[in-house]
Parts: sequence; structure tokens; C-alpha cells
Amino acid sequence: MAVTERVTEAATLLLEGEACTGLGEGAGFTQLEWVRREFLAKLGFEPYPGTFNLHMSGPDWEEAKRIMARETGIAITPEPGFCAAKCFLVVVAGRITGAVVFPEIGGYPPDKFEVVSAVPMRQALGVGDGERVAVSIVC
Repeated sequence: MAVTERVTEAATLLLEGEACTGLGEGAGFTQLEWVRREFLAKLGFEPYPGTFNLHMSGPDWEEAKRIMARETGIAITPEPGFCAAKCFLVVVAGRITGAVVFPEIGGYPPDKFEVVSAVPMRQALGVGDGERVAVSIVC
């Protein structure tokens, strides 16, 4: 009997975005018990209350979105009444790990890049709105 194995290498997408202030809803969401449980089980960390937001644009971002759309990513399974999400592991500014979260809801802004991590990323990086930040996405 022959055994075959499909081995694929993870693609790493290198992008740059502009730090921006979010809507302020991330802190409450990341502290929901089921969200904390999902992130710990599937991503290996408990989320810090809140998200780090980047505005993304340009042809590299458009290509990255096409690639991520066809990749499985890491599924965040919601409790009833909440939306599912697709995540990818990221490294921000070459030094802080986390996950970019794409909620599966209509009307989610196509230029929004929302990162969850175990630390207060904006403070750890010392960046303000409008500053450019490099991100590596593992697909």
C-alpha cells in the first residue's frame, strides 16, 4: 500500500498599513468568554482587551485579500447570535505576534485590518494614527 502526503508551505504575505483608531468595540468583544476560549484553543493566546487597527490599500493589499480569500485560515466558531470569523497569524513590525481577524459579516470594511494579540499592541509599538506599520501574514 502506498501512502501519499500533501505537504504545502505556508505563504507569507508582506504588507504595510497605516495605524488608525477603531470603533472601540474590540475590547468588549475580545473579553467575551467564548472568544477568549476560541483564541486560546486555536491561536494559542488569550486576547488583550481591544484590537490594533490598520488601514490597508493598494495593489499589494488587493492581491493579499485574493490570496486569503482562497485560504482556509483559522476559523473562529461563534456562539449563537454572533458572527463567525476567519483569522490568520501575523507578525506586526517584525516583533509582535497576533492574528488578523476578518468577521464574516456583510458590510465589513474592505480596507480594515484588525489585529488581536496578547499585548496592547499600539502601546507596545509606540505608534500613533497615520504611522506606517509592516505586517507579515502567514497563510
